[in-house]
Amino acid sequence: MESLHNTTFDELSTGATLSVTRTLSAAEIDALGMVAGEPEALHLDRGGPGQPAPHATLARSVSATGLNALVSGLINRQLPGPGSRIVAQDLHYQGRVAVGDSVTVNLTLRKKSATDSSIRLDCSIVNQLGETLLTGSSRVIAPTQRIAYGEFATPEVIIRHTDAFAQVLGRCQGLPPATCAVVHPCDRDALLGAAAAQQRGLITPVLVGPEARIRALAAAEGIDLAPWRIVNVDNSHAAAACAVAMARAGEVEALMKGSLHTDELMAEVVNASTGLRTGQRISHVFVMDVPAYPRLLLITDAAICIAPTLEDKVGIVQNAINLAHILGVDLPKVAILSAVETINPKIASTLDAAALCKMADRGQITGGILDGPLAFDNAISLDAARTKHIVSAVAGQADILLVPGLEAGNMLAKQLQYLAGADSAGIVLGARVPIVLTSRADSVRTRLSSAALVALVAQAQRGTRRTAP
Repeated sequence: MESLHNTTFDELSTGATLSVTRTLSAAEIDALGMVAGEPEALHLDRGGPGQPAPHATLARSVSATGLNALVSGLINRQLPGPGSRIVAQDLHYQGRVAVGDSVTVNLTLRKKSATDSSIRLDCSIVNQLGETLLTGSSRVIAPTQRIAYGEFATPEVIIRHTDAFAQVLGRCQGLPPATCAVVHPCDRDALLGAAAAQQRGLITPVLVGPEARIRALAAAEGIDLAPWRIVNVDNSHAAAACAVAMARAGEVEALMKGSLHTDELMAEVVNASTGLRTGQRISHVFVMDVPAYPRLLLITDAAICIAPTLEDKVGIVQNAINLAHILGVDLPKVAILSAVETINPKIASTLDAAALCKMADRGQITGGILDGPLAFDNAISLDAARTKHIVSAVAGQADILLVPGLEAGNMLAKQLQYLAGADSAGIVLGARVPIVLTSRADSVRTRLSSAALVALVAQAQRGTRRTAP
């Protein structure tokens, strides 16, 4: 807890300065890495000949780009303080910072404008060696009224000491981007998500929708559409039909939902005569990076199959196993969830679990180790499994959670996201091309991670097409 108060525009004087020095902890380096988009900054120091064994040393460093968070923090907390609004920054970075470095952040007020109560702050950061890490300026709308917080609670920050999605993004390096139809990208989030994925080299967007609306939105957001193909159609329904037809014809390798309803897009995907059905069951997989869990966790199906039958579950679990292989899990462990860990004839999901395990034994489901029924605690906690004397190759270390139905899966995924701080990505499998069903609530990180899944699945499908007879 801390006390915060501001300095109003009228109280500010040209030449006012603020200088703060702090020594960076490992947690702060991790946080700066996430701000800079460098979650891979956490790495093992391998050492060299005659040096200590690598397990004894954990080195963290991050480029100086993350340091703008320190600048923004001082502006919003101290100069001018609460009520400030940063409207523009021109910052330049060089060098890296590591655990134990002492950095000094300097702010100097250079100019005031009474027209809009704005100020210009010169900004710089230097390290303990006197090396300049950041220079530039920030334009800030200063508060005009006194604001003070007697007790201000800093929100809890969850730090991931292993970042599974950084590894997923890393697997995409060197892969050609997937040609992806972005269906009806007529709101800000849909267009910016596609742009971010394109900038990371994950997809080559093909925008399918009303061209005039798309161009007006791009102009408002400062997005250059010159490199992108736009397919002009009148409305969202036409966009869904057109994008599916393009995928069917092989013009695009993936679909990404824009600003239309999921049902509208999926109705075209599953159309028996013009859609993208194959011999596989179409299903959805959430890929979750849960801070408290040491591996990626795949949850299926939480978005497509409402009340799956036993036959449906065979296809659902096989899709998830195949995705786990693409993500580098050679023999994924599948926990078939229910409310209990014993077979109960009154609980249908326990009977399905027993049947699925036997089908895996007989080779009807391949590529993974299945066990169930398992309650959620037994599936993800070795301690819980030991307490209940469960002997299993899956219990406590599941890679895939097969849920009884959509309601349970959707609630589980969102609980992990909103209560446990999990990052999530999602993908629809089993159609001719992979499909991303974005949500307006998705963060940029979720959209990028979902696009990474598309790139990896598209690459795997390219290999399948090349080897097909």
